[in-house]
Amino acid sequence: MATVPLKDELDIVIPTIRNLDFLEMWRPFFEQYHLIIVQDGDPSKTIKVPDGFDYELYNRNDINKILGPRASCISFKDSACRCFGYMVSKKKYIYTIDDDCFVAKDPSGKDINALEQHIKNLLCPSTPYFFNTLYDPFRDGADFVRGYPFSLREGVSTAVSHGLWLNIPDYDAPTQLVKPLERNTRYVDTVLTIPKGTLFPMCGMNLAFDRDLIGPAMYFGLMGDGQPIGRYDDMWAGWCCKVICDHLGLGIKTGLPYIYHSKASNPFVNLKKEYNGIFWQEEIIPFFQQMNLSKESTTVQKCYVEMAKQVNEKLGKIDPYFVKLSDAMITWIEAWDELNPPAKDSAKATNAASK
Repeated sequence: MATVPLKDELDIVIPTIRNLDFLEMWRPFFEQYHLIIVQDGDPSKTIKVPDGFDYELYNRNDINKILGPRASCISFKDSACRCFGYMVSKKKYIYTIDDDCFVAKDPSGKDINALEQHIKNLLCPSTPYFFNTLYDPFRDGADFVRGYPFSLREGVSTAVSHGLWLNIPDYDAPTQLVKPLERNTRYVDTVLTIPKGTLFPMCGMNLAFDRDLIGPAMYFGLMGDGQPIGRYDDMWAGWCCKVICDHLGLGIKTGLPYIYHSKASNPFVNLKKEYNGIFWQEEIIPFFQQMNLSKESTTVQKCYVEMAKQVNEKLGKIDPYFVKLSDAMITWIEAWDELNPPAKDSAKATNAASK
C-alpha cells in the first residue's frame, strides 16, 4: 500500500451546514486523514458523515463551551467559523475545503489529488524575493533560470499553499451578475510564489497551510450573523498572512492544485454581504500595502497583535466595525494561546537577511 504523506501531521478542516455526502468522492484521498468538521448554524441539527472517516465535529454549543466569552471572536452563520478548527487542531498542517468542492480532473482525465499537491507545495521552498520566469523552480522539469541570484536559490519556508478551482470561478457579486454563465475551464499547470510586497485575494475553499509557521494569523475575522460584511473572511486572513509572511521571511504559493467548484452562490445574496466590503477594500488594501511591522514583532502572535492595533487606529476611522474587528483579533490570539500554549514560538524572522 502506498504511503500516505503527512498522515499523522495534517488535519482537514471542513465548515458545513449540511450532510457531508461530498466526502464519498474524496474518500480515496481523505480517508486516511483526521477531519475536523465545524458545524455552522443550528447546533441541534444532526450532520451526517459517511462511514469510515476519522473525524471530530464541533457545533456552536461546543465552541461556546470551549472558548467561553472568547467565543465571540468566532463568526456565526458564515463559513468563517472554519478557523475554530484551525485553533483546536494539534497538527502541524491544515487543509481546508468547502463542501461544494468536488474532485477535479486534469487534462488527461485523471482525478486530481488536491491534498497531495498542496503537501508538495508546502514541503518545498518558496522564492518571494526574486521572480523565476519558469515559475516554481522546485517542481520536476523546472529550475532556476539564467540570471537568478545564487544567493537566493535556497528559498524560504512555505507557509501557505493557495489552490484554485475549475468550473464556478470565485467571483465577487458584480462580476457574477454580469457574467452569470462564465465557467473556468482553463487548467494551467503552474505553481508560483507570490512576490514579497504583493497582496492577493486569498480564497479559503481549497487552501493549505503550515499551522506552526502561520496558524495564529489564519483568523477569518468577524463575518455573517450580526456583522455588516460577509465573504471577506478568507481575503482578510490572506492580507494579514501575506504582510506577516513578508515580515517574517516566509513564502506563499498559488496555482495548483485545482478542485471542481460545483455550484455558484446567489449573486444577489452575495451583493448584500459584499456591499460594504466593495467600498471598504479600496482603503483596506492600501492600508495593508503600506503597513510596516516593528522588528520587535518576531512571532506571528506579536505581528498579529501589532496589526490589530493598527486596524483599530487607522481602519477604525472608516467604520466602527473595524474597532470591533481589532478587538476580536486580540481575542482570537488570546484564545489561540490558551488552547495552544506557546511551548515553542511561532515562526521567527530567521530569513530577515534575505529581505
